[in-house]
Amino acid sequence: MRADRLLALLMTLQVRGQVTAAALAEHLEVSTRTVYRDIDALSRSGVPIVTDRGRGGGVSLIAGYRTELTGLSASESEALPFAGLDAAAAALGLEASAEAARLKVFAALPPAGRARAHHARECFYLDPADWYRRGVTPPHLRAVATATWGSHAVELDYESWTRRTKRAVDPLGLVLKAGRWYLIGRIPSRGSVHIFRLDSVRGVRILTSSFVRPRQFDLQRLWREEVSRFEASLRRMKARVRVAASAMSRIDRLGADAAEAISAAKPNETGWREASIWIEGVPHAASLLLGFSTDIEVLSPQSLRVELAQRARSVYGLYREHVPNSSIL
Repeated sequence: MRADRLLALLMTLQVRGQVTAAALAEHLEVSTRTVYRDIDALSRSGVPIVTDRGRGGGVSLIAGYRTELTGLSASESEALPFAGLDAAAAALGLEASAEAARLKVFAALPPAGRARAHHARECFYLDPADWYRRGVTPPHLRAVATATWGSHAVELDYESWTRRTKRAVDPLGLVLKAGRWYLIGRIPSRGSVHIFRLDSVRGVRILTSSFVRPRQFDLQRLWREEVSRFEASLRRMKARVRVAASAMSRIDRLGADAAEAISAAKPNETGWREASIWIEGVPHAASLLLGFSTDIEVLSPQSLRVELAQRARSVYGLYREHVPNSSIL
């Protein structure tokens, strides 16, 4: 452990330049006294470390010194794709390895490249969680990740919208989308590929049998194709709507297809727009549109207008005793 810490300290100094002992202690999760002991150990081994005391001081390497001890360990190599994706690395138990890999890659860059990489890190940050959602790690994520990495089949205890089943699955890859983890899995008995939400997995058993990944398997391409296929399957019927200007700031709640069609429609002199949008079905569309109150009016189909009216009546019935004039409806 100490050797790893000494290397991490050395890489930190090489990447960041002058750093205070307190900052090093916080970064390495040790005491300041331990940092000073590690600095002494590096100095005795021949590493030219300069310590500037007083206000504005810190610890740094002598100008021009570079170490080439930047080889990645096995765990750091595995974690490299998650360097900078803090939430994903932490969920998979690779946070420390990802940070160590990032430091080593930065340290291997020439000064100009390192400065550009630092500037990019200061200017851009990726937060994978959607608004109003907390990043929750599915309880079986690491077990599924272990099986995926080792090409071991698993038995999933999976609860879908309609039922709960147990089935054997070949885990081909994991995807983090908008704060939720998904498994791309092949069902051997069918030879078909399915998407499983990991927060719907109630149990996992890693099987002794292994599987052979499909030739030229491309996780990103397959994911994009499956998402496109799934989204296309939800375009089941059309609705005609009138949308007030006051609804435009929230229109993305209806999904990208509807939001794009409405945004492309030309507003009239009062700011209202008319557009035809795809909907998944009458009940689903009604649940979304009811939240817009009178800012969106459905013109067709009639079945959706009736569904909205019935739901509005039910909501009114729930709260009618709190309305001063209960003879409105």
